[in-house]
Amino acid sequence: MLSYTTTRSARARVLGAVAAACVGAAAFLGACANTDELLSVTDPDIVNPSDVQSPAGANAVRLGALARLNAATTGVESYPLLGGLLADEWRSGDSFIDRDQIDQREVERRNSFLLTANRNTHRARMGAIQAVGLLKEFAVTAPGWQSAEMYFVQAYVENMLAENHCSGIVFGSLEGTDVVNGAPITTTATLEMALAHADSGLRLITGTTADDNRVRNALAVTKGRILMNLNRYADAATAVAAVPTSFRYNTAHSTTTNENQIWSLNNSNRRYTVNTGLEGPAGLNFAGANDPRVPTCAGGSALCIQNGVTQPRTFDNTTLVPMHAQLLWATRDASVAIVSGVEARLIEAEAQLKAGNATASLATLNALRAATGTGSGGVTGLTPLTDASTDAARVDQLFRERAFWLFGRGTRLGEMRRLIRQYGRAVNAVFPTGAFHKGGNYGADVNFPIPLAEDNNPNAAGGCIDRTA
Repeated sequence: MLSYTTTRSARARVLGAVAAACVGAAAFLGACANTDELLSVTDPDIVNPSDVQSPAGANAVRLGALARLNAATTGVESYPLLGGLLADEWRSGDSFIDRDQIDQREVERRNSFLLTANRNTHRARMGAIQAVGLLKEFAVTAPGWQSAEMYFVQAYVENMLAENHCSGIVFGSLEGTDVVNGAPITTTATLEMALAHADSGLRLITGTTADDNRVRNALAVTKGRILMNLNRYADAATAVAAVPTSFRYNTAHSTTTNENQIWSLNNSNRRYTVNTGLEGPAGLNFAGANDPRVPTCAGGSALCIQNGVTQPRTFDNTTLVPMHAQLLWATRDASVAIVSGVEARLIEAEAQLKAGNATASLATLNALRAATGTGSGGVTGLTPLTDASTDAARVDQLFRERAFWLFGRGTRLGEMRRLIRQYGRAVNAVFPTGAFHKGGNYGADVNFPIPLAEDNNPNAAGGCIDRTA
């Protein structure tokens, strides 16, 4: 990164060269009255503060924040993908060491994919902060749900960072149009900040339009997830009680501008493959369970060929990593429900189990299984669960249900960490262990470190406060 002094010196050298050229060419070109003019160009990628100081400008920043949320959740190198790779949803079939080290649970701070995910997420948050201020100042008649959705973006990505990273996350803030460097804060402090933003958004929604209800439900489920991470299960159940099971908050994709990167990196490029349960004794068999909530196919099989996945191996062309494609999002433009009413019911089921009401928890899980069709939250082909008999087995059953219902939505790593933090499970009973399929053994990481680039912030040099779950 160039410092201000370095950049200014380089510009002075260019201006000096331009001035010298003007002196030599004056007889032919006339005098150069202002050398700055020769370096003045219009950069279409730079948006000046004055350009957005209007109702239309504020709305443009709002829409930009939503586009950045899309990139942070289902774009290239998002936490839902990388977190699922560190957990047990995906295995690396790639030739890039940066993805392999995440799969192996040995993540370096200089990991380039981690840096991309981190930047995309913080950009979504900062865009939402900017939008809230602009809407308040320049779009006072805009419906409340618009600012509320910006608070949703903040709460969602702050919680996502807390679920994926070690303690010690750094958040910037705004003073006017200036970004102010933050200092590392704990995971609990991050979650409490996210909770405050969710509540701020909920207070702004007073209507009952479709948009009001959509944003209200998204905030409610996000609040419920945050409260679960704070070990406040009864409050979490209360937060999601009014959310209908059929609710979906989708990220949208297209065939031309922003394709679904889960499809791209798995189905199309074969750099990710769905885990078949081979990631140590703790990994779930998402591709081998034949569960309709996570439909998959083996590369080169008739079903996969029908869906465009003709190769039996992953990108690195090794038989050690057989290719399995997910079919939840079988096209490049498939939308992804990053928040849903299904998750609301799962939060209620976990709160019931935590409260000692195993019967009610099982009934909630079976009600989800009995629902048919995506409109009501369910799928066809699921049979009722039976009581798992012991407390530990009931927890296993619940978290398996969560894993299959929410596959690929960015929740799995946070859930595995909660099993350690809030249920007392040993790390090796939760995360993949033993021999790694590309050589060596799995490491000890249960979260992501703070990217090395954060050391450019003098308040944040040194990385994590704590690497435990």
